[in-house]
This record gives sequence, structure tokens and C-alpha cells, in this order.
Amino acid sequence: MLRVSRSTPLLLGVLLVSLLAAGFAAQHYRLFDRTWFNLSLLWQPANLNAINLGEYRAVLQGRVIDGLEDNVSALTYDPVRKSLFTVTNKNPELIELTLDGQVVRRIPLVGFGDAEAIEFIEKNTYVITDEYTQRLIKVQVDDNTRVLNAEEAEQLTLGISPSGNKGFEGLAYDSVGKRLFVAKERDPMLIYEVRGFPHDNPLQPYATHVITNPRRDARLFVRDLSSLQFDERSGHLLALSDESKLLLELDIKGRPFSTLSLKQGRSGLEKSVPQAEGVAMDEEGTLYIVSEPNLFYVFKKP
Repeated sequence: MLRVSRSTPLLLGVLLVSLLAAGFAAQHYRLFDRTWFNLSLLWQPANLNAINLGEYRAVLQGRVIDGLEDNVSALTYDPVRKSLFTVTNKNPELIELTLDGQVVRRIPLVGFGDAEAIEFIEKNTYVITDEYTQRLIKVQVDDNTRVLNAEEAEQLTLGISPSGNKGFEGLAYDSVGKRLFVAKERDPMLIYEVRGFPHDNPLQPYATHVITNPRRDARLFVRDLSSLQFDERSGHLLALSDESKLLLELDIKGRPFSTLSLKQGRSGLEKSVPQAEGVAMDEEGTLYIVSEPNLFYVFKKP
């Protein structure tokens, strides 16, 4: 006769709870969606019109940005100056960097609160976000700029979904379509499309339109959004996730095309990128990433 040990129901209960916990964790970190996408790449031909992030490898990794003690947040490429710009959020500053991560100059930011993102718009013109107040602030920067004061700048306050420090974390600009993409970090994770800011034609009335697509953004298989980059050649967005350690290429409808893992042993990385906060791309397709507190990375296709 088969005897059932008294410990058997307990073991089965523990096993069931463990399986449920693993399932919830996998769903929480979007592992099912991400795994299915990775499998689908095995039988789908490469899209020649896409960025194809899987082909990129790190050529410069973990370089400390000398002279910076505060956390860097966000990154943008200036095609006119051939340099990069980032912001620090503890003691707010605008920092210009060379393409290999050397500091060119530092400009204090007055009245910007928690500066979290910066985006190049056109020559000498940028937009900076204030995460807490959900402000978009247009600034003018030239060779003679020594300080930037938010009170003297054109501003747009969205205030769509106030959520403390889970506010605006990333910016990307489509200069052809004249639209600014704004990433809300999480709770919920959203990508806003803003038209009409910054206002570039004084002869036209000031009209701002904000477009959201929560259903699209809910399908993104990343845990958070820390930065955005728009590629006008492909019309695709790059979405950077710190918690997922992933850079995701997607079209405007939210469909994924490729990914770049920021974990140790992947993409040529000797160590994982600890806290990726900003991504930028130049006209050659080279990718630049900054990680808190002050690390610099460069990725290129072989």
C-alpha cells in the first residue's frame, strides 16, 4: 500500500507557492514577452531599414568622467558642435562632453529643480526637463553662455500625471516631424508625443498638442524608461531601461525591432552597465550611453 508522508502536502504547497512566485516575477519583469521576442528573431530576417542594435559592440566602456562627482542624467548629441551634453541633478549643471567622455565645460542651472533630461533641438537650442514639476524648459546655449536661469526661459508645464520622482526621465526630438517625445519613467510607464513646443514660429499662434498611447506603452517589455533617442533615418525610437539593463528599438506604434543588452558578457561588455541613464546617437550611428554616477560608454557596429 502506498503511504503518503506527512511532509508531502507541505512540500507540494511550497512548490506551488514557489511556482506562483516565479510566474509573478517573470510577468513583473516582462520576461515572457522578452523571451518570445528573442525567439522570434531566430526565424525573422534582419530588417535592413532598422537600426539593428544586436550588431553593436562596446568599444569604450566604463570610463569615469573626470571632474564630475554628481550623478549624470540623460544625454544628447549636438550635430553642430560635434559634442555631447548631459545634466546633473543633485547640483544642477549642464555639462558638455567630447565624444570620448571628456568634460569641455560646465554651466550652472538655476531654478531647474531636478533636471533629468536634455535634448538638442537646433543650433544653440535645447530642451531640459524638470522631473518633479514636469516642466519642459527651452534654453539657448552658445560659446558665451556662463549660467542658465529657468525663469528667463520658455517653459511648458504638462502636469499630466504627477508622481513625485517617477516623472519625466527622457527626451527625443524629431526635427522633421517637429515633435518632442517625452518619457515618463514608470507608474505608469508612458511615452508622450508633444507638438508645438518649443514654439519655433512667432508668426503662428501658440498651440500645443500632447498625444499618448497607454495601450502601446503597456506592451513594452522593460521595467522603466530612463532615456529616449529618435533616429530620423529609420523613424524608430530607442528606449533605454535602467532596471532591465536594455536598450530597445521600436517603431512609433511600439513594435520592437531589436535590443542591446547592457549586461556583463553581452554586447562586448566586460561588466554590466550599473545604472544607465542617458543614450544618444550621432550621424554615423555610433551610440553613447552614460551611467550613474559618472560612467561613459561607446557602442559601434563592427
